Amino acid sequence: MPALDHPASAMLDLDSARRLACGLVAPIGDSESLDLAQATGRTSASSLRAEIALPRTARAAMDGFALRTADLDAGLTLAVAGTVAAGMQAPPLPEGAALRIFTGAQIPAGADAVVPVEEVTETGAEVQLTAAPAPGSHIRAVGSEQPAGGLLLRRGTRLRAHHIGLLASNGVARVEVVRRPRLAILSTGDELHRPEAAGSARDTMPDVNRPMLIALAQGAGAEVDDHGILPDEAEATVAKFASLQGRYDLIVTTGAVSMGGRDHLRPALLAAGGQIDGWKVALKPGKPVMFGRLGTAAVTGLPGNPFSAMVGFTLFVSAQIARLKGAVPAPLFHCAGRAGFDWTRKPGRAEIFPIRLGNREIDGLPVVHRLGEGTSATLFPLAEADGLGFVSAETTRVGVGTPICWQTFEAGAR
Repeated sequence: MPALDHPASAMLDLDSARRLACGLVAPIGDSESLDLAQATGRTSASSLRAEIALPRTARAAMDGFALRTADLDAGLTLAVAGTVAAGMQAPPLPEGAALRIFTGAQIPAGADAVVPVEEVTETGAEVQLTAAPAPGSHIRAVGSEQPAGGLLLRRGTRLRAHHIGLLASNGVARVEVVRRPRLAILSTGDELHRPEAAGSARDTMPDVNRPMLIALAQGAGAEVDDHGILPDEAEATVAKFASLQGRYDLIVTTGAVSMGGRDHLRPALLAAGGQIDGWKVALKPGKPVMFGRLGTAAVTGLPGNPFSAMVGFTLFVSAQIARLKGAVPAPLFHCAGRAGFDWTRKPGRAEIFPIRLGNREIDGLPVVHRLGEGTSATLFPLAEADGLGFVSAETTRVGVGTPICWQTFEAGAR
């Protein structure tokens, strides 16, 4: 297989690595039409504008009485001539009278104001006002909620419940969404066994990364195929890559991407006809991340240590999935906090770590506590974590009260 160079100075900084990762994928052009009930969480394939203004007819904004303000010149007492409820065709307003009206009901022809029920006194078949309203009071005018041609949905938007409601209010029953990105996920390592495997040898370990990455990818909106555990064999790795040609938008691997004697992933990708566009990021944990291509698919190789793999997915793969869907990748570590810990560290690589939010603030910002001891091999500190924290490569010391950037776990699944 091809020989590889390992220049010590070849590490990418975090921003450059993320730009490279996103540059290896392009928005998916395929779309499908879905019922609104099936569209939550999917990404809109096109922008959509309102065909109508809302409300289509003027409607009452309050329970009360619809009236003609000119009729109040002769006094503040009016006869009640009937009732208008939501959903019914409003009768014309008789001259010199009021109509009882309910919120959302159509404004009767001739009426130009609604007086709330709390501001009147009812006596038999009459209603007495405390003051004359201004014309237009408590009326939702035609087009006041939404203009015709107004933007309802922007291309690349992840559809949430309020988008569904807005589309439904416009009579939209189906929406065009981007095809889900197709991902292949596989683990490497002779030492791994499936978590559910019983009676595994004592010197093996459960494959943590693959089910975790599958869950992360599905949460980010991808369609995932599980390609299991690949042995530490060069020929088998080449064959696996060859079998994936032309089937996926993104191939995500974990393990075998470093420089060990059994780390066959990078030379195997080249032997299968792929290319390597970047390798190693100035990041802790997660330095040995690989970015490449195999035919039309991007390939992202993540480290084998579980926390490193999770960090790599959060920083790079989630952004690639977002771009495939036509969305803008979520900004990283955009939340502000203050450190609730002291920490001296070696500079040179940006560092990601689990954090827990305290129950107090410093200068109006939440106190952030660092969890764990910086190891990349365990997920245990995540058991009580609220998210991930970040310090730049240049940072040498963090003291109590130092500004800290952080994000929730959900931030990457935009």
